[in-house]
Amino acid sequence: MSALKPLPRWADVVLLPLLNLALAFLVSGLVVLMIGQNPLVAIEAIVVGAFGSGFNIGYTLYYATNFVFTGLAVALAAHAGLFNIGGNGQAYIAGLGVATVALALDQTHWLIVAPLAFLAAAFMGGLWAFIPGWLQAKRGSHVVITTIMFNFIASAVMVYMLNRVFKPANVMGPESRTFAEGGRLPKLGEFIPAFQHTPVNLSIVVALVALVAVYILIWHTKFGYALRTLGYNPTASRYAGMSNSRIIMIVMTLSGALAGMVAFNEVMGVQNRLVLDFVADAGFVGIAVALMGRNHPIGIALAALLFGALYQGGNELQYVVPGLTREMVVVIQALVILFTGAMEGLFRPGLQRTLMLFSPEQKAEAVARETVKSES
Repeated sequence: MSALKPLPRWADVVLLPLLNLALAFLVSGLVVLMIGQNPLVAIEAIVVGAFGSGFNIGYTLYYATNFVFTGLAVALAAHAGLFNIGGNGQAYIAGLGVATVALALDQTHWLIVAPLAFLAAAFMGGLWAFIPGWLQAKRGSHVVITTIMFNFIASAVMVYMLNRVFKPANVMGPESRTFAEGGRLPKLGEFIPAFQHTPVNLSIVVALVALVAVYILIWHTKFGYALRTLGYNPTASRYAGMSNSRIIMIVMTLSGALAGMVAFNEVMGVQNRLVLDFVADAGFVGIAVALMGRNHPIGIALAALLFGALYQGGNELQYVVPGLTREMVVVIQALVILFTGAMEGLFRPGLQRTLMLFSPEQKAEAVARETVKSES
């Protein structure tokens, strides 16, 4: 038997994830059926809850914005052979930077505050990711261990800063004061009536720009070639004269800056104050988004939209179908992650064999076999 050939790019990026996603939803439907509910009604509730109105779409886009940032953060590091799972902590620390700028300048205008808050989020998030990058590049500490440890450190720092620094004297909860109008990022509802009363804001424009910028950086720059070389073969990268340690530190810094944009969206665009747990585990969802999107910006955009729809649709599901709680959507998300991440190669061998049947070489081989049979 001839060796299996690699899948064409379109099949690897589009067809294989769709098959995995279909299997995830099929299994999810069986789970819903097992608890005595109609899976078709549940799916309809999720779809309508996510896309049934401008209000619902606005919330879906709001969730997707965060997932684009964290998905790109994971993907950029992954192309360099790094696994950044510290998106939560990097977004937390970035929130301190955004809140500091907004609280200091919210008596001015958002056009002044937004660029400075953007830079503060990128700087603080990048700095928090640079440290694990430096530790791996210079000390040999594994970036997976250090980034997950830094998540806990960031969480502790956030609790301390909220309670001891940012919390006003007359406020009981762990939160800063609400920003004045000049410290708030405009909502899209101010420009698009269908999105009124939804949290989606101008940070979605930043997310779209980030998708394009990461694509250009990875595939159309000299540095992108260097980081991909490092990801494919660190020994070859070093032999070619590239500084692996320098690339690791730069990539981790850029990855942290992308994760920090979650704070720009949440703190300045949605909450309009610094609150505890504003990240809501977007960093971990970003891992699933990057895996499902094959670490490609287009795939990440689609995967982020899917997870945004699951989040928003799940919020509506518990009201439409009383027998299904919000936890059911967590099960669906887990199954999507399982089949598109951990078991993403389940259909790969079968798909490779199927596509080989339609290749010109396979057809020629089949014709030759038939010819030999007929002559004998």
